[in-house]
Amino acid sequence: MSALKPFNKLPELNTANILLVDNEEQFQQKLADAIVQQEKSVNVIVRLARNLPLPMENEESRPRIDLVVFIVNLTSDLSYKSTETSLKYLDPSYFLGKVCFLVTNARNAAVPPERLLSVRKLAASFHCPFMCAEDQTTDGVTAAADRLLSILRVAAGLVPMATSLYLSTLTRCTVPADMDQQGFD
Repeated sequence: MSALKPFNKLPELNTANILLVDNEEQFQQKLADAIVQQEKSVNVIVRLARNLPLPMENEESRPRIDLVVFIVNLTSDLSYKSTETSLKYLDPSYFLGKVCFLVTNARNAAVPPERLLSVRKLAASFHCPFMCAEDQTTDGVTAAADRLLSILRVAAGLVPMATSLYLSTLTRCTVPADMDQQGFD
């Protein structure tokens, strides 16, 4: 299994490709539909994967992936472990503005605060954007799709005078030093 590389294929004109990686397909499909419905000015191709690595059989015909979004459901420990495992199959150059972490169920009272903190630390360690999304409502899915489309346009090179590396420096996740010691009081 080889690592997914961002620059091994040429980009297509007026096209942006996003890969949504999630163990649970229900929210993943709703988000994919919302992304395609919202973007009208360019061709957005949404690929869905349960985890990485991607299968080798379609590698030649697979388009260049402009943005990889790891969706982490905080109520599922398997979701976080799958994300950690999948990160090994990304080329390090993807972490220059082409990876994003999207967390669902952050407001759920049953979720231990340590799980949210561990995802934030993971995003901060790779200098990637970290976003929370509401997956139970249509408005929440639409808002998440809109935020991802903003990042995707830049990552695909569709925004003049902006690069994904520059956007990454503005939106990356940071974890304060005192967050390890105390709760979110």
